[in-house]
Amino acid sequence: MRWSAAFALALAVTVGVQTQTPLPKPKAIEAGRRGWAAIRDGQNEEAAKAFADALFHDARDPQLHLGAGLAAYLLGNASNAQEHLEAALTLDPALTQASLLLGTILYRNSDFAGALRVYEAALASAPKDATLAERVRQLRAEADVQRDFYQAQGGHFTVLFEGPADDALSQRALDVLEDAYVRVGTALNRFPDGPVTVVLYTEQQFSDITRSPSWAAAQYNGRIRIPVRGALRKPEELERVLFHEFTHVLVSSIAPRGVPTWLNEGLAVVFEPKGRAWSRQALDAKAARIPLSKLSDGFKGLSDDDAGTAYAESADAVAQMIDLAGEWAVVALLQDVARGRPFAEAFGDRMLVPWDEFSGAAKR
Repeated sequence: MRWSAAFALALAVTVGVQTQTPLPKPKAIEAGRRGWAAIRDGQNEEAAKAFADALFHDARDPQLHLGAGLAAYLLGNASNAQEHLEAALTLDPALTQASLLLGTILYRNSDFAGALRVYEAALASAPKDATLAERVRQLRAEADVQRDFYQAQGGHFTVLFEGPADDALSQRALDVLEDAYVRVGTALNRFPDGPVTVVLYTEQQFSDITRSPSWAAAQYNGRIRIPVRGALRKPEELERVLFHEFTHVLVSSIAPRGVPTWLNEGLAVVFEPKGRAWSRQALDAKAARIPLSKLSDGFKGLSDDDAGTAYAESADAVAQMIDLAGEWAVVALLQDVARGRPFAEAFGDRMLVPWDEFSGAAKR
């Protein structure tokens, strides 16, 4: 369910070409062209301004609402994005790109049924669209697995689980999540827009649904998913995993894409109970490091041992950043990423240390 950088760029190119068709409102056309060009260049804040200008001149163009929705999403403003995408689909129900992004947002906001309805309606209009067909297949498969799951409801979270045997675990999970909501949310000055769903799977269900590597203890992809292993019945392990995954929820809400993996995972480990201490101890036992530059695009291809090193290095780097400039500066860096600023430039401004110098020191 990831909204990939490649997909966003493809959308910008495709719709940008479509807006070349002459229309009776030239100011809207010109502003729309600026907006799509800004999206292609990664200048999301400029794109939002351009689409707002375009909609001022023509509020009934569905592609302009699509552009405004995409820009808002990339800036971490999911509620504003949803409004524009719903407007786009009201004006043009067959606008597949709007359906894909709206479904992503609804899914990430725990509206599972709403996301499936959007995808199914879009697939009826575009039955040969492979991306829509795959998303409908995935959501239906997930719905089949969870059809008879029990549900525990908290103030900010919903926990789904297979049966009464996991009821005590689900209640413990809710308690830990509410603690994480306060502690991590306060540290980052960010809270989810709506309730967060957590699903407790058997190990086989987790493997079938997420297709995660063997070393993965959980996954966040719009929902927090956890395999109920024996280790997770240890209170300290459950607490660690839930703090880690909730941090991913907040990072995703600040910057939906473009965040280097080491920064995302490093923040998640730092906010685990004893996360800093674990990372230092793990690194003390390692003779070699992996350059941060090689940890920007995901950990999936790593061996179990290298994955442990990657998480420890990432946490150590983020801990150094917080010590240098504070948590607020790390959040500001994430916001810069969402706006489309080059990472190295934003890092130097927020951390007051050049990226090259920091990344070189972090290797040692």
